[in-house]
Amino acid sequence: MSSVVVVGAQWGDEGKGKIVDLLTRYADYVVRFQGGNNAGHTLVVDGKKFVFHIIPSGILYQEKKCMIGNGVIVDPGVLLEEIAELKEQGLPVTPERLMVSERAHLIMPYHTSLDQAKEAALSKNNKIGTTGRGIGPCYMDKVGRTGIKAGDLLDDTLFREKLSAAVEEKNFLLTRKFNAAPVDLEEIYGAFQLYKEKLSPFLGSVSEELDKARKQGQNILFEGAQGTQLDIDHGTYPFVTSSNTIAGNACNGSGFGPAHIDSVVGILKAYTTRVGAGPFPSELFDEVGEQLQAKGHEFGATTGRRRRCGWLDGVVANDAARLNGLTGLAITKLDVLSGHDTIKMATSYELKGKTITAMPSNINEAAAVSPVYESLEGWKEEIEKVRDFDDLPLQAKDYIHRIEDFTGVKANIISVGPDRDETLLLKNPFDK
Repeated sequence: MSSVVVVGAQWGDEGKGKIVDLLTRYADYVVRFQGGNNAGHTLVVDGKKFVFHIIPSGILYQEKKCMIGNGVIVDPGVLLEEIAELKEQGLPVTPERLMVSERAHLIMPYHTSLDQAKEAALSKNNKIGTTGRGIGPCYMDKVGRTGIKAGDLLDDTLFREKLSAAVEEKNFLLTRKFNAAPVDLEEIYGAFQLYKEKLSPFLGSVSEELDKARKQGQNILFEGAQGTQLDIDHGTYPFVTSSNTIAGNACNGSGFGPAHIDSVVGILKAYTTRVGAGPFPSELFDEVGEQLQAKGHEFGATTGRRRRCGWLDGVVANDAARLNGLTGLAITKLDVLSGHDTIKMATSYELKGKTITAMPSNINEAAAVSPVYESLEGWKEEIEKVRDFDDLPLQAKDYIHRIEDFTGVKANIISVGPDRDETLLLKNPFDK
């Protein structure tokens, strides 16, 4: 039995979906442990594109069991829509293949309304860049002990009591503070009665199920969303998501004991991207940045927003190695760097004459640092057809080795193209 955690090592959008899909063939269970439908995984299998927002991408494998842990916040409408879309694509999702933790909190319509109203009220310079899907307000209610859990749907008295109290409070905020339209209690109640009918067969205790799987010697894969620098505690706060994205939360967000985790794989894009506002030291505003954006098809899977692009940020990579306890790297989109004479990597920052080797916790300092670059020789060859590490151009191998040396973490996986088979598996993290 092995348990492997996969996390993003940058600001998300590193290609976790593809790597999770690759590793799922060696797993029996695939577990999503944090975030909501503000994150997306895009997979290309046999030329066919699949986009997942909340269901673990392991659902593409008929024989695997997928789990949505208690650390995830669930929009029932989005989840059911995703289930319906997969069915249309010939992938029926049944309770035998998907379990949703009864402890997972629900995103309610008033969360979405508040999220959008609050962002609209912020000045241009203070906007967070939220997706407007209710993620932050839902996590706020969870921490404030006023949230509604998926299991509450099964107790009509409890659900109605919680909903009534929440609607009264949220409508006060919506109308009095944000001058926005109120939500309707009965409309929400009616919609969630329908959701209850469809979702109740999927609800269960993810923690107990995973413990049984562990004791039976099953392989378990934990699938993170977003990236390390979006962690609510350790990221570029306040330009972060509302959950803990680092590997430690795989245990808290699923009810799985930390002593049972065997390895942690950090997904590191060969360059760096970021969606939305916030500091981005290695961001490029020139032709190179535009080339990376175009060749890498850098648009958000969930939002469609254009991703900001820059050279690989080694400071961010080192932060990820430390915060997650990385045991291996999966380097993605290496193919996008083909054609550049010179490739750069930020090895430190400079701020007021001082050398900085970690992302500053002060957001103003994080926005003011200047990257210090190391230049490496690029390569001209296209590498999508390469299937063996030794067949990569010498300069590409040197670049990977430099990343390994700088972070102190070996590359387990290298992605040389978007399709499932355009991947080099150097070391299987499930092999003890």
